[in-house]
Amino acid sequence: MSEQMIQHAQEVKRQHEDDLLRKPNVVGVGVGFRTRGGKPTNEVCIVVSVKAKVASSKLKPADMIPSSIENVPVDVIATGEIRAL
Repeated sequence: MSEQMIQHAQEVKRQHEDDLLRKPNVVGVGVGFRTRGGKPTNEVCIVVSVKAKVASSKLKPADMIPSSIENVPVDVIATGEIRAL
């Protein structure tokens, strides 16, 4: 992992964050490390937080979250509703 990879992921996130947040069920967008089997890896990715994961077969094509954006992997994480306290 390099600083350049992190900076690229942050820039791609900034460019696409508004579009991702408009999708139903999306509650947050950030940059972090991809998880596999519940464990973090060292792969930098865009993390999209959703209220709950929904099967792709139940989503409209426009509502699907891509698996990567501009060669940056996207990891979808179910976080539930996020509220400020």
